[in-house]
Amino acid sequence: MSCAFCAIAAGETPADLVLDEPDVLAFLDRRPVFKGHTLLIPRSHVETLPDLPADQRDGFLEAAQRLAVAVKEGLGAQGSFVAMNNTVSQSVPHLHLHVVPRTKGDGLRGFFWPRTTYTEGEAAEYAARLREVL
Repeated sequence: MSCAFCAIAAGETPADLVLDEPDVLAFLDRRPVFKGHTLLIPRSHVETLPDLPADQRDGFLEAAQRLAVAVKEGLGAQGSFVAMNNTVSQSVPHLHLHVVPRTKGDGLRGFFWPRTTYTEGEAAEYAARLREVL
């Protein structure tokens, strides 16, 4: 079975990369809740958080912290929504953490996630802004 996120990590599928490190990779969600919505994955195929090897936990969480800061500093968000699904509602069976930029009054309520799209070249611009902060 092929994994869409493993294909991105291997460079076989293009993505707007935000963070590219030996153990983790972050890229923009193709169907973002808000522009700048980033997915963080371990490079190795791990399906859920309980499957993440102990020696990868600190690095994964540290990268999540940096992404949460980056959406504020790089995109002018007031904060972020950080979430991860395990099995249920996990659209790709590869561990991924969502970092969604938030501002007061942005319309996000509970777990209803409206989606938006990027215009031509806009995704690359958002990825570049986040990379600059990281």
